[in-house]
Amino acid sequence: MPSRRPHLPARLPRVLLLATAGLLAGSGIAQAAPSPVTASAPAQNSSTATLSVGDPACTAGEFCLWSEESYAGDTRHFDLRTSNPSDCIPLPEGFESHSFVNHMTRDVTIYQGEDCTTEGDFHTYPGGGTYVPQSPFVVRAIKIWE
Repeated sequence: MPSRRPHLPARLPRVLLLATAGLLAGSGIAQAAPSPVTASAPAQNSSTATLSVGDPACTAGEFCLWSEESYAGDTRHFDLRTSNPSDCIPLPEGFESHSFVNHMTRDVTIYQGEDCTTEGDFHTYPGGGTYVPQSPFVVRAIKIWE
């Protein structure tokens, strides 16, 4: 009686295609889902309020930074009316950021050093709605790209 061996070489392209599609779909989901953060109390002003994702405290066209993780503490807002693209923008004296939101249409680079040097840590975040409730390092300066 002849044995039936699966034809692996014939099925290999299909298996690889399915594995690749699964990896791509899985990685996109993991990166796209923002961390759900809810408001802890009604705010008297936006500088001390906790942000819930989608909160209008950081409106379209703004890059917003908070002094504490999870969008808490003091806040600073930057937009193209007050910030020149490609300029290093040090944060105000005494203000360091631990969370931020990029609602600009442009990419923004955050810097560990207040002079935007690449000697310290730095990362660029895409515009259009990037939420970072816990910065990978203390942010002391930003640069908005053209």
